[in-house]
Amino acid sequence: MSHARREDPFLPEHEDITGLIPRGLRISAALAWRFIVVVAALYAVVWVIGYLSVVIIPLSIALLLSALLAPAVQKLVAVKFPRGLATAIVLIAGLAVLGGLLTFVITQFSSGLPQLQKQLNDSLDQIKNWLLNGPPHLRQEQIQDFINQAIGFIQNNQASITTTALTTASTVGEILTGFLLTLFITIFFLSGGEGIWTFLVRAVPGRVRNRVDVAGRRGFASLVSYVRATAAVAVVDAVGIGIGLWIMGVPLVIPLATLVFIGAFIPIIGAVITGGVAVLVALVTNGFIGAVIVLAIVIGVMQLESHVLQPLLLGRAVKLHPLAVVLAITAGLVAAGIPGALLAVPLLAVLNAGVRSLLHETNPDPAEVNVLKDQAAQPNDAEPGGPKAEIATVGEEQAVSSPAEPPKRDGKS
Repeated sequence: MSHARREDPFLPEHEDITGLIPRGLRISAALAWRFIVVVAALYAVVWVIGYLSVVIIPLSIALLLSALLAPAVQKLVAVKFPRGLATAIVLIAGLAVLGGLLTFVITQFSSGLPQLQKQLNDSLDQIKNWLLNGPPHLRQEQIQDFINQAIGFIQNNQASITTTALTTASTVGEILTGFLLTLFITIFFLSGGEGIWTFLVRAVPGRVRNRVDVAGRRGFASLVSYVRATAAVAVVDAVGIGIGLWIMGVPLVIPLATLVFIGAFIPIIGAVITGGVAVLVALVTNGFIGAVIVLAIVIGVMQLESHVLQPLLLGRAVKLHPLAVVLAITAGLVAAGIPGALLAVPLLAVLNAGVRSLLHETNPDPAEVNVLKDQAAQPNDAEPGGPKAEIATVGEEQAVSSPAEPPKRDGKS
């Protein structure tokens, strides 16, 4: 007995069923798997960065230091110093300044610490007196029980505290290793950075080599502008807040100003954290009113930074949206901790300048890009829709339409 095969009229035997899937569903599926691939690639990049952080973080910091010190090296080279000697002079001078500042800060911290301890004890006595005689009306036994519980907690977690101390010791060793590696890489970047970049660009296909070369140079130019401007902003922040703390009589002025200077290299978040530390110290030493005044000083300096200094010094060369800055810092903090937060915004500035160059420059010439000038971070060709683009479009239309027009004679059509 033969059985006839039942055919489904909606699924023809020899036809592709893709056409039966709604177009919206096909587009959504295509976007979904591409999105998954991009997220997986980003996760792989973040994992590699975290795994190789011992190398990548010193490499990135060396790049920042090179962007900061390259102008000084170039000035010495311009007056006929050999590049190797110029690099050595700049690095030795930089290390001497850094060592002197660290020595001065540590000395100031050591001399101001006893005063801070005394004021802290006085503040604790005031708090204890308020707990006893103020609205809480606690008894001396209750306060002593709380102190005993704190001591017992420390004793019970002594092993964890010891482990943390050992971890800190190993971290200090890693920091020392990272410092030496950073110094070593910086020497080669300053003395032979041009040759290193040229060697890397040779791996790019010839038809796009110039575009990639110029994009990288513009990215480094934006990094130079960013580091230079951020250092200037950090100095203004540290001096402004330091003067305010000195006027208010807050101890540890120099260490707190140094902390503000370091925090200024992490935009938005760094200033908030370091300013908060200054306010807390003022609260302990000068009371509530003094802390409010210091808070007003910190807010005033931050407003000066965000509305005057950053637009004036950074300009359009490394202009980044605040949301992009916050997201980049958060991603860097998650991926690599404090070093990641420090390096996130410079990396974003480099990518911004490089991508803009790739998108808007059609016939770039690497020889025309001076990475030590702020203007080098801008692509030469105007962005689509800009004034230069409109002029170029009009000129092209005239050039195309003119030959097609019939020649006119005097008074005759």
